Amino acid sequence: MPLSPLEHDRRYGELDQVIRAYAGQPADDTPDKPSQALTAYLRQTWHTRPWALATAETQLREYARNPPGRLRLRLGEFYAIPDVGLPESDVEQWLTCLADHIKHSVETGEAPPPATPTTHWEWHVHFPELAQFLGGWFSQDMPDEFDDHDAAVDDYAAGTHPQLVARLVGELRALLALDLDEPDYALAVAELGMEVDPPAPYAPSGWLTLVSQRLE
Repeated sequence: MPLSPLEHDRRYGELDQVIRAYAGQPADDTPDKPSQALTAYLRQTWHTRPWALATAETQLREYARNPPGRLRLRLGEFYAIPDVGLPESDVEQWLTCLADHIKHSVETGEAPPPATPTTHWEWHVHFPELAQFLGGWFSQDMPDEFDDHDAAVDDYAAGTHPQLVARLVGELRALLALDLDEPDYALAVAELGMEVDPPAPYAPSGWLTLVSQRLE
């Protein structure tokens, strides 16, 4: 019988979060050094959900010790680890390596320092409402759906709960406070789902400032 959503989360919910952090990233962790993906996971989870780290360590280690067989995977009775670019024979050792790094981080209290997001997953976890806004209203279809950028912003504001709009304004301010170079702001909005250029004559940071002011 396939896993119910509740059973999935109980057994594999935090394991799934760790694996999602590797989207587009190499699984190149070693016993001496965590990968960029795992470092991003640790940084964000320490900041927002530190209690989840122990759950992640337990679920990773348990899965490595008792991997499911092919039949049970086909039946949907176990969480299927997606392809992370490793030979199947190396996955269990890799999961144990991740669990060891997380255990060390929890036991020593060593957490990655605050930093600009470094992975696609981290950008979306750090700026969830901004990702929803840019990906939902400024995809490549935006010119066909709205007269201009302002119309798209107004449509978002009209159909979104005020608390979420306020959250977006806070995330815009947080992104602007990173004080990135303009090419890095262009990369940031692309990572967060924006598929069109800002309106002329604005650079990405200037347009983000304008959006923040328009939504206040």
